[in-house]
Amino acid sequence: MAYALVTGAAKGIGKSIAHELTLRNYNLLLVDVDGRGLALTKLELERTAGVHVAYLVGDLSLPETPEAVFKWSSAWQDELEVLVNNAAFGLNGAFAALPLQEQLSIIDVNIKSVVALSHRFIPVLKKRGRGYILNIGSNAGYQPVPYLNIYAASKAFIISFTRSLRHELRSSGIVVSCVSPGSTDTHFVDRAGMGNHIRKTAERYNMTPRAVAKIAVNTLFKGNAERITGFQTKLGVFLSWLAPKSWAEKFGANIFGREIQISK
Repeated sequence: MAYALVTGAAKGIGKSIAHELTLRNYNLLLVDVDGRGLALTKLELERTAGVHVAYLVGDLSLPETPEAVFKWSSAWQDELEVLVNNAAFGLNGAFAALPLQEQLSIIDVNIKSVVALSHRFIPVLKKRGRGYILNIGSNAGYQPVPYLNIYAASKAFIISFTRSLRHELRSSGIVVSCVSPGSTDTHFVDRAGMGNHIRKTAERYNMTPRAVAKIAVNTLFKGNAERITGFQTKLGVFLSWLAPKSWAEKFGANIFGREIQISK
């Protein structure tokens, strides 16, 4: 059985993608900063799916972690076929008010680790003769989002990077895909420090991590370049594309900046 490596796999979309990959008979290499969550995921997936699961506790905001992931995975690289760059986080707040280091950490996890891991593992996948890279974007990557600006910008990078990389690798046997979820029932809002107004708005549109993961894995193995999950998410992205940028900015600010403005 081949192996798949998934980052941000302790819970949420990453864990669900790992589960979907077991249904396609993949063993798993899982990476996350949450060691307890990884241990529980390993036990659950090995028990229910009968696959081999290895994991590494690592903080992808640290510049040395992608290389540590690469070295750790060396024992399984001859059988590695899938790389899923899922780990990401965001912060809700005014750019000038949020701690700079935390915002730089968003760039480290959401952008730098994706670039580093992709660069390291492409030769491994080429050597195998076939492979898949799945990058997880976001509907936020298709428009400017005040008060969630670094996260949105990082996902815009992922969408653009994926399409460019896909073109470069089109004759290599490696499929590169990007899947962009909208509101999903995960712990993202907790990590981002979002207030009740955003939570209640998100709850109206939330997809489950399992539903997003199923779409993501299907998209990857169908060889599609890009997919936005859910009709409402697609509609929102389409409308933001049609509307003047200033309208999209105001719309995003009304959602993500409302409680921040009230608290001033």
